[in-house]
Amino acid sequence: MTAPLVSTSPRAGGSYLPPATVRRRWRDALRVWWREIDKVLLLLILVLMGIGLVAVAAASPASADQLSTVKERLDGFMFFKRHIVFQLMGLTLMIGLSVLSRDQARRLGILVGAVMLALLFVVPVIGEEKNGARRWINVGMSLQPSEFLKPGFAIICAWVLSWRLRDPHLPVIWYVSGFFGLIAGLLMLQPNLGDAILFGGIWLVMVLLAGMPWQRIAALGGVGVVGLTLAYLFYDNARHRIDGFLGGGTAFDQVDLAQRTITAGGWTGTGLWLGIRKMNLPEAHTDYIFSVIGEEFGLLMCAVIVLLYCGLVIRALVRLTGEDNLFALLAAAGLITQFGGQAFINILVNLKLFPSKGMTLPLISYGGSSTLAVCFTLGLLLAITRRNPFLASEGGSLRELIERKEERP
Repeated sequence: MTAPLVSTSPRAGGSYLPPATVRRRWRDALRVWWREIDKVLLLLILVLMGIGLVAVAAASPASADQLSTVKERLDGFMFFKRHIVFQLMGLTLMIGLSVLSRDQARRLGILVGAVMLALLFVVPVIGEEKNGARRWINVGMSLQPSEFLKPGFAIICAWVLSWRLRDPHLPVIWYVSGFFGLIAGLLMLQPNLGDAILFGGIWLVMVLLAGMPWQRIAALGGVGVVGLTLAYLFYDNARHRIDGFLGGGTAFDQVDLAQRTITAGGWTGTGLWLGIRKMNLPEAHTDYIFSVIGEEFGLLMCAVIVLLYCGLVIRALVRLTGEDNLFALLAAAGLITQFGGQAFINILVNLKLFPSKGMTLPLISYGGSSTLAVCFTLGLLLAITRRNPFLASEGGSLRELIERKEERP
């Protein structure tokens, strides 16, 4: 006869000890999470965060020196110390979110998206102005609502597009297109053309997966070209950056300085804290940290980082190949598009292949709200891509998935 799992011996006074099941449930939940989480995806994220710590340590002295004044000299490792704190906060947030179920991740994404959309309405009025743009709200630290709205936008669009499984006649694609148009208009009030373009990329990938005909996409693409033309004509900052990019710029342009910095170290780099050109590079710890990596660790290290980003994006997409949940497929595709798009736009800017945008390199650049926003995005991605390895998926194409759902009673 086996011994009971829980002792029922009476205590003094005739009372009984309650079953000690809390620890067992917590351990079981942890085992389930570890079994279902994409460990390769998680490893790639952690590797990039580790590279980010070293990169910010390399760039911190340059940025601190540029921001110092005669009256106040900043600690050379101030940004590095702060980055450690933000990375720990972001990692905690990401792991905490990855424990959520898909339904919980969907609800949280919708809630955050709605709150950030509301804040986007008031940013042009109460936001802090930096470099001629109002994009931030001071909440003890500078919060940029559009950064957290990106994952919320992907989740909301995936949720709305998945409605077609209930009613194929709902014009869900036009719903999300109108939603994107609203956000793009609010971003241009700040103004923030770069994020508007990134939101457009997320929207394009999701409506393509949802089955939007190419003819309609081409027509809406024409509208986008008209919008970019108007932005060029009436948005001075965009016009100057595009003109500088097309005209080659000058030795004092940020993009030109970044390109000179990234090639200064050759293939193997000068070594940690031995870079010289980074000292003249604005935003060395944020927008142009990829150039600092190139100078101090070499072009070979830059190539490794590009491969890591490609591997992370491809791994997330491969994870979706057997997915039979329409919301999960669309949401994960939108989230990884946001992450990958931001990373490669930043890299192209540093290589002088794209106009200057002011966009950080996710998981590597220094940042407060931007670091937390990226970790929020990846936490939702890890939660949505969790899968029980012992359950078989029906798989198939997106069209087959929709048809199967429509055939079911």
